[in-house]
Amino acid sequence: MASDRPSTYTGPALLSRGFRPFFLLSALFAAAAIPAWLAIWTGRLALAGPFGPVDWHIHEMLFGYTSAVVAGFLFTAIPNWTGRMPRQGLPLALLAGLWIAGRFAVAGAFGANPLLVLVLDAGFLLAVTAMAVVEIAAGRNWKNLMVVVPVGIYLLANVIFHLEAMEGGESAVGRRLGFATVTFLIMLIGGRIIPSFTRNWLAKRGPGPLPVPFGRFDGLCLAAAAMALLFWTLRPEGLPAALLLALAAVLHALRLARWRGMATWRSPLLLMLHVAYGFVPLGLAATAAAAAAWMGAPAGMHLLGIGAIGGMTLAVMMRASLGHTGRPLEAGPILSAGFACLAAAALARVLLASADIGGLDGYSLAALFWTLAFAAYIFRIGPCLMRPSVQQTHPIG
Repeated sequence: MASDRPSTYTGPALLSRGFRPFFLLSALFAAAAIPAWLAIWTGRLALAGPFGPVDWHIHEMLFGYTSAVVAGFLFTAIPNWTGRMPRQGLPLALLAGLWIAGRFAVAGAFGANPLLVLVLDAGFLLAVTAMAVVEIAAGRNWKNLMVVVPVGIYLLANVIFHLEAMEGGESAVGRRLGFATVTFLIMLIGGRIIPSFTRNWLAKRGPGPLPVPFGRFDGLCLAAAAMALLFWTLRPEGLPAALLLALAAVLHALRLARWRGMATWRSPLLLMLHVAYGFVPLGLAATAAAAAAWMGAPAGMHLLGIGAIGGMTLAVMMRASLGHTGRPLEAGPILSAGFACLAAAALARVLLASADIGGLDGYSLAALFWTLAFAAYIFRIGPCLMRPSVQQTHPIG
């Protein structure tokens, strides 16, 4: 079905495709928010918003940074699914403005009225969900309409987060539902693109074993994870949650092993995807240990938050940005070092929290690595997002 939008676009390159403004905004925000969080945590900076410091940190990483990446991914993928022209120009600018307004609102720039903050913040995800439904329906691409369901649950988690903060002063169910939903999205989308990209890359290099295609085992892995994450969202402590999470961790470790990640070491952009997915079973295992009271909850949350969510979104942003702007799918030293810093941030936060390395504790070290990771993306990819695509195109697969 052809779109009624004009086939030519003459505005700024930054607003020509959905990934451009939202990937750039998300990277800029990620690079700034964690240093700001350290300043808040140490008492050098105060916010006037409706959330306490910890809730602000969790919310802005989970529903601020990540929601921009989700929007960039959706508004880049949907035109490929539907064959319609992408959203461009003013609609993208207005949507990006709404996301920015949400960040200022949560920080308290418009006062601490919790209802106003909720409307501005949740309004972005509501607009993204509505626009996605309209585009998919207009293109009659009904099979991909199911992708909107997790996004709707993600929106619900954000609303619950706000309502819990209004009622009790801090979130609980909302934050866990947000983590669960984004983690499931990584399992769902990562489980499609990682073996597909790996298969295409290996097939060009001659005969040999290829990743196992999506099948019943993958369906079992997703079902087990959905059950475990839902149970954990509602009842995060106790043996049942621990066992379900541990089972999901084992299944997803086996799932990852079927994708031949070790064979991609010559392609850092591919290897990044495998490494990022590897944090999923690690995070699930640590969360299972926390449910069994064997360790604290922050370890699992940061393995999932920094390693799985941060790692997968950064790796996808790198690959999609290069491919969709016509650049070669080559990480080079800057992007490779950036992703290495991201993985180091996850490990430092979990393993070195109480360490003192050159005058830096584990928290500061993790923050430094995280910031360097996104600074590398901004330095290397930022100019590409603001300039027109080059003539030669390189498919992201």
